[in-house]
Amino acid sequence: MIISVLSFKGGQAKSTTAIHLAGFLAQRGSTAVIDADSNESALTWSKRGQLPFDVVPEEETASAARTHDHLVIDSAARPEPRKVEAIARNSNLIVLPATADALSLDVLRQTIDSLRGIEAGKYRVLLTICPPPPSHDAADARRLLEKAGLPLFSGQIPRAVAFQRAALMGSLVGDVPDPRAAECAAAYEAIGQEILKL
Repeated sequence: MIISVLSFKGGQAKSTTAIHLAGFLAQRGSTAVIDADSNESALTWSKRGQLPFDVVPEEETASAARTHDHLVIDSAARPEPRKVEAIARNSNLIVLPATADALSLDVLRQTIDSLRGIEAGKYRVLLTICPPPPSHDAADARRLLEKAGLPLFSGQIPRAVAFQRAALMGSLVGDVPDPRAAECAAAYEAIGQEILKL
């Protein structure tokens, strides 16, 4: 399986999503994250600790494809059109992480516009960094996206310091000493299970 995580805006939990989806897939076969972002967030994350999968730069994509069952691509923050076309052509699924704020949703529309002509079943929006109650921002964003007819994961990712701790430790969120670590790990596990059913 090849999953690409794509966003035209920073701060949407793109690398966090790539890392944790790879963690899910690594339980089902050899997995590699391809870090195609110039910030190299996934590579930096992996160098700080030990992840249960490989993280390699974009230049090693062909080699990783030959030696791994699953690839998760942490795409460039704003890839040029030809790269978006290649992502669409070569991915089984494109995950579009988005926070619930208005600016993020505007940029999400631009990202989806770049995928025009791609069948809706090939991409899905993932609401990330969702604030806890009493905020209703995530619920409002979900209603807006559903009204627009966009394909959307039923699960969502909470806002939690545990993810920052995981990045600093170079681990998956379920492995950090944080009271919300299990909840955060379960959120990505649920997204992984949704992906398996697509």
